[in-house]
Amino acid sequence: MSERAAPFYCPYCGEENLEPLAETGAWFCHDCVRSFSLKFLGVGAPQTRKEIPR
Repeated sequence: MSERAAPFYCPYCGEENLEPLAETGAWFCHDCVRSFSLKFLGVGAPQTRKEIPR
């Protein structure tokens, strides 16, 4: 995630007591004592692959 897009809640416990970790882009939750990072994958629905008939 970019610096402009910050999580509002911890994905594990749902609390808002988050702190950014150095320059790694990771976050630390003080309530459940977990570290996590988020990755933006894109906008829109994923493309489905068509099966090859046999």
